[in-house]
Amino acid sequence: MRLYLVQHGEAAPKQTDPERPLTARGRADVAALAEFLRARGVGAARVLHSGKLRAAQTAEILAGAIAPGVTPEAQSGLDPKDPVGPFVERVAGWREDSLVVGHLPFMARCVALLVAGSEDAALVSYRPGSVVALERQDDGAWQIVSMFRPDL
Repeated sequence: MRLYLVQHGEAAPKQTDPERPLTARGRADVAALAEFLRARGVGAARVLHSGKLRAAQTAEILAGAIAPGVTPEAQSGLDPKDPVGPFVERVAGWREDSLVVGHLPFMARCVALLVAGSEDAALVSYRPGSVVALERQDDGAWQIVSMFRPDL
């Protein structure tokens, strides 16, 4: 099973728009990421997001490319400062490839807890519009199999 953990695309500053929608660059970066993943055969049976506008917009763009027919769903517990433990426990029961769009520092802490067993491990350097692909091994351990950032 693969788990794609995505940081939302570049968002408008809070001073410009308190809802923080994706900027034009954010939309373009996420669209490019979506096409890149689609061209490589990435798919997801489930697409979740935090419910914040920028995460929902990112999830919609990605779902359109790699999860046709799947409606992105808001999921509680994915906000920037939420504890990652409850989410990691939920993921343990998943059997299908899934994509989750959220925020920093939550996403980086989630990768660290899944892979290194400690949410404080510095394993990945997210940028807006980045995705880290994890794969669960037969023994239940997680490995990072790829990471893509818009600047790559």
